[in-house]
Amino acid sequence: MNSIDLNMDVEATPKKETQIIAIYGKGGIGKSFTLANLSYMMAQQGKRVLLIGCDPKSDTTSLLFGGKACPTIIETSAKKKLAGEEVKIGDVCFKRDGVFAMELGGPEVGRGCGGRGIIHGFELLEKLGFHEWGFDYVLLDFLGDVVCGGFGLPIARDMCQKVIIVGSNDLQSLYVANNVCSAVEYFRKLGGNVGVAGIVINKDDGTGEAAAFAEKVGIPVLSAIPANEDIRRKSANYEIIGRPGGEWASVFENLATNVAEAPPQRPTPLDQDGLLGLFSGDTVGRNVVLEPASFEDMCGGTVITRPSLEVIYDAV
Repeated sequence: MNSIDLNMDVEATPKKETQIIAIYGKGGIGKSFTLANLSYMMAQQGKRVLLIGCDPKSDTTSLLFGGKACPTIIETSAKKKLAGEEVKIGDVCFKRDGVFAMELGGPEVGRGCGGRGIIHGFELLEKLGFHEWGFDYVLLDFLGDVVCGGFGLPIARDMCQKVIIVGSNDLQSLYVANNVCSAVEYFRKLGGNVGVAGIVINKDDGTGEAAAFAEKVGIPVLSAIPANEDIRRKSANYEIIGRPGGEWASVFENLATNVAEAPPQRPTPLDQDGLLGLFSGDTVGRNVVLEPASFEDMCGGTVITRPSLEVIYDAV
């Protein structure tokens, strides 16, 4: 029998590339609902998925864990530091049926900067070996209401390959969606590589504004999740509906496929008039004429002339 040379070079197994995807959308639009069910379906399809909540509310993983709140990275790090201990993976990362999930967390209300908290959270992830982990997909759940460098970190620093927007057929959610497209386009002009893979239309009532928006800015519709009482009720009860064989399985099976395959696109964000043009004039008040206010208006209609206190010097 031939002996084995223990000193011989062994070719390492090639590491598969991880798709890091940042998801943005208006607060309350259903990002956490969408991601919990999407990540669950992906895991059931045999994919290794990590879901990271990047919102100070720390509610991304609530649906996945049946309403239970998991300890956040920032909070756990602070407690461990006071105790003179190191943060371990098991302190902050938890799993259910193949889905791995964690929450970055953030400061308490009125006690710090949420964006800075996100930056600090990613610094802690790097210390835990984030770039060495082996996942097929890492899904980052960001809120899109704020114009803040911390929350725009994945776009600004090319930390993700693509962005997915969750929106619906209402003006405010599409306003946020358009802002996200503007941010992506801004950093593309500066040499960035992140693009928008598409939009998920949540609570779709069939009126078509979100689909029209997607067509205008040049991104695909990845899925349209209907406005349905059964979905609303199950979501409120922390029930996963993205299960193979379930009533809504096909919705999330198709979404999982589209998320995996959709290439990042360079969007063409709309100006204000273009965005308002997606809606009827009665809805957004386009028939209103802006009437300039006067100084008299600001004073309640009565203007008292007072002598100027300005010192005027004689010309020399």
